[in-house]
Amino acid sequence: MDDWVISGALALGTTIALMLLSMPVAFSFLLVSFAGMFLLSGPAGVTQVAANASVAVTHFAFLPIPLFLLMGELFFHAGVASKVFDAIDMLIGRMRGRLSYLTIFGGTAFAALTGTSMANTAMLGSLLVPEMTERGYKKYMSLGPILGVGGLAILIPPSGLGVLLGSLARIDIGRLLIAGILPGLILAVLYLILIYIMTRLDPEAVPDHAGEVQPLRTKIRVIITHLMPMCVIIFMVIGLILLGIATPTESAAFGVLGVLVVAAGFRGLSWAAIYKSLRGTLKVTGMVLLIVVASSTFSQLLAFSGATSGMISVVNGLEWSPVMVISAMFAILLFMGMFMEQVSIMMLTIPIFFPVAHALGFDLIWFGIIMLLALEMSGITPPFGLNLFVLLGVAPAGTTMKEVAVSGFPYLLCGLLLFVFMVLFPSIALFLPSLMGG
Repeated sequence: MDDWVISGALALGTTIALMLLSMPVAFSFLLVSFAGMFLLSGPAGVTQVAANASVAVTHFAFLPIPLFLLMGELFFHAGVASKVFDAIDMLIGRMRGRLSYLTIFGGTAFAALTGTSMANTAMLGSLLVPEMTERGYKKYMSLGPILGVGGLAILIPPSGLGVLLGSLARIDIGRLLIAGILPGLILAVLYLILIYIMTRLDPEAVPDHAGEVQPLRTKIRVIITHLMPMCVIIFMVIGLILLGIATPTESAAFGVLGVLVVAAGFRGLSWAAIYKSLRGTLKVTGMVLLIVVASSTFSQLLAFSGATSGMISVVNGLEWSPVMVISAMFAILLFMGMFMEQVSIMMLTIPIFFPVAHALGFDLIWFGIIMLLALEMSGITPPFGLNLFVLLGVAPAGTTMKEVAVSGFPYLLCGLLLFVFMVLFPSIALFLPSLMGG
């Protein structure tokens, strides 16, 4: 057996074992990385890895992460989210399964303003599940749409996980964020179609036409006062990147400014909201930067041991088509999602999958979206998908994990369908980045 197989297997196996023993993710990778480099090259190797890690974490590309996080925190704590949600609710009016559709429309809008899937799922669950339960929605019609749309924040910018993936994989973050727009919107449309089919097959699963029909004048006023400001913020984040006017860091700063202005206009901006937002941002940013250090050291360990180049040689030696290889990697990501959270999956697979994808000639922006789609789906894969536990925490008393997982299964099928579309038509992910020019 080749040396790189043994060293790579030991590194991956030890890391997973430490995580199973409840050691924090970043510390698991750091411990294995430094121990591995010490065994391979002694103290000099450890010193070099530590120096490289400090360089990696001070990279300018990481600046959008705290800014996008702050934007999402302000969006929730300043009460802007509830205003937008009420506006979308009013515009939908009367229709069978109105709240299920509202979940998709509202969750897609929130995904473009928050950047975190867990926050999206938690907010939608706490706002909608009690009302949907009270109105008589069956559980799969109340829990399922929330599980599906909650993960869209991973695909649709500003995606915090997308920024992290682009930074770790050393690919253009702006193009990666823009590339997620069309796949995210297509997935939202697939969810709407799925809900329509479900309501046709089981009309008793949802109420007939709850909701009031508002006059046109009221709808126009709500669009102007509540939705237009959100559209301006979304343009400041996404449009400025797409037009090449601003970098992801600059657009993130504009987004924070936009949310501050809108929150002040809605009279929801208070010192308490600002404090909670800054505190939440600081906690998550510290965790992310520590993860970046750990990922950088682990990547160096795999490269130094020969595991990365060995894997590339093995894949090149296989008589598999590129489609078979990408399908195998997608399946591995989904399998890992059954037991691990998204950041751990990224840290384990990026050092291996991206060099392989590059060697096979895949567009790395397209492959990044494929990976984000798999990570989005992993949030609702039983038995340990994080969003399953988040939603279970706000579900009605007596709801079981089995009911939550079963509710999310049809939305996993929608994700698989999108994967097939993206393999057959890569332009789904590459069209918008191609408009950005050089």
